[in-house]
Amino acid sequence: MVKTPDELALMRVSGKLLASVFEQLDTMDLRGFSTLEVNNLVERFITGTLDARPASKGQYGFEYVLNSSINDVVCHGVPGRTAIIRDGDIINLDITLEKNGFIADSSKTYIVGNASPAARRLVRVAYRALWKGIEAVRPGAHLGDVGFAIEKHAKRNGYSVVRDYCGHGIGREMHEEPKVLNFGRRGAGLKLREGMVFTIEPMINQGTRKVTTADDGWEVLTGDGKLSAQFEHTIAVTDIGAEVLTLRNDESAIG
Repeated sequence: MVKTPDELALMRVSGKLLASVFEQLDTMDLRGFSTLEVNNLVERFITGTLDARPASKGQYGFEYVLNSSINDVVCHGVPGRTAIIRDGDIINLDITLEKNGFIADSSKTYIVGNASPAARRLVRVAYRALWKGIEAVRPGAHLGDVGFAIEKHAKRNGYSVVRDYCGHGIGREMHEEPKVLNFGRRGAGLKLREGMVFTIEPMINQGTRKVTTADDGWEVLTGDGKLSAQFEHTIAVTDIGAEVLTLRNDESAIG
């Protein structure tokens, strides 16, 4: 679970490259694109411009480089030609990247065009919930502190937290120990140590926290058809707190 300084240095490279993928997407108006077109654009950018590998492609039999989860799709949305991104949608793009043998994982929910105030508020609260979790990371803290901070913020704002999916350790493999739950009790769970690397990825729902899986076996949807938003970063535990390895230029590190 604990990475060496040399391993962390390589993970910083992967994280920075992945952040640049989102920065590229930030320049686009996604309206009118199919999710497959976005997938293909991202694949060309990762393999061509960045000379890296999209780590999700081929993992668990998945054929694509990203998950594209629109509106009531919580996670694991499958790119498709007929899935058109429309004005007013919210869409989570979950992307992984491997460079020099190490993997970074991040996601962002985009507000597309003229989304409703309710959708915008959900996205804003989900993003802040991610940072509440990150702010709880420090040596000697517990994973329960992270989950507690996330759920407290979501519930305070009238939302629920999906419990069926969670963050995870990451490094040479996409999914390593530990599991990083988005709910918990203060002081419970694994004690954090400097050098641990894992993802934090809260999924925040407008309504029920219960979810269902689509017939394709991949897409996870809210149980009541209401909206869901997610954000994710890859985090390293430092001697004083957290380092966000996938931090984008429009974000501020917390140290």
